[in-house]
Amino acid sequence: MVVSDCNEKQAIMAMMNKTSIEVTPGGASKVADFRTTLRPGCTVYVTFLPGSDFAYTVSTVRRLKDEGFNPVPHFAARSIPSASFLEANLAALQGETGVTEGLLIGGGVNNPVGDFSSSMEVLQTGLFEKYGMQKIGLAGHPEGSPDISPADCARAIQDKNHYAQQTDMQLYLATQFVFTAAPILTWEKAIRTEGNQLPIHVGIPGIATVKNLLRHAQNCGVGASMRFLTRNPLTMIRLSLKDSLFGKYVNSPSSEPSILIRDLCRGVKDDPNCLIRQCHLYPLGGLKKSAEWMYKVQDGKFNFNTEGFAVV
Repeated sequence: MVVSDCNEKQAIMAMMNKTSIEVTPGGASKVADFRTTLRPGCTVYVTFLPGSDFAYTVSTVRRLKDEGFNPVPHFAARSIPSASFLEANLAALQGETGVTEGLLIGGGVNNPVGDFSSSMEVLQTGLFEKYGMQKIGLAGHPEGSPDISPADCARAIQDKNHYAQQTDMQLYLATQFVFTAAPILTWEKAIRTEGNQLPIHVGIPGIATVKNLLRHAQNCGVGASMRFLTRNPLTMIRLSLKDSLFGKYVNSPSSEPSILIRDLCRGVKDDPNCLIRQCHLYPLGGLKKSAEWMYKVQDGKFNFNTEGFAVV
């Protein structure tokens, strides 16, 4: 291994060292003990799906806290019935778990169920500060959103930066996952040019089947990366074979994110002002496999290959 490879390996390990991961309350109920899968102190987002009961989020957060992790509950603005409902649940979270970090998103429903249509409206209630939240992640959309126009996405970034200047909470942008690094590097530079100062946590896909990756990508509005795959039929066929019995016989591209991460780290190195700070791993139903892969990367148990790297 040459010196440049050593430096690149250290950069990848540093980027992945603080990687967060996520679970759904339903998925969490199928895990007997997270301590058999995740390392102590791991940051674990607890998702909120449209139509869900927030009580399940609270109980999952409590369990993760009791098992030694840093749980981060999701709040979906368009699924919050009222400010009083939000306050009651924040009071329950604070009283029962003492969490100090959350993720606030608009939420993937067409019609708000209550008083809020955007994350900014929720932020402006001041309730997160009132109930001891010290750090809040906010949605970033490097490849656009199926629910928000490009102009509104740009305006939202400006509003979030403005709010960050008025609060003692630490704010950051968390993105949906991408398949390739170029769109997110381009987006980061563009919003920085327009005044963004918030650090960015990049979403990366975990170790899941291609079918799960593509289904989740369609639901989340993963744009350019998705189009790259769907417009290349040969690539799609080879990707599909990756998860079949024929995968070992075909020169199939990997469905894990090593090329993405390697390119991302190179982009950050080439731009010292880049605001990308860490990654967030979407396990997409493959929590155990994704966590095992993540920890091997964090520990440097991987070797470079032609484009990405392979864990050992």
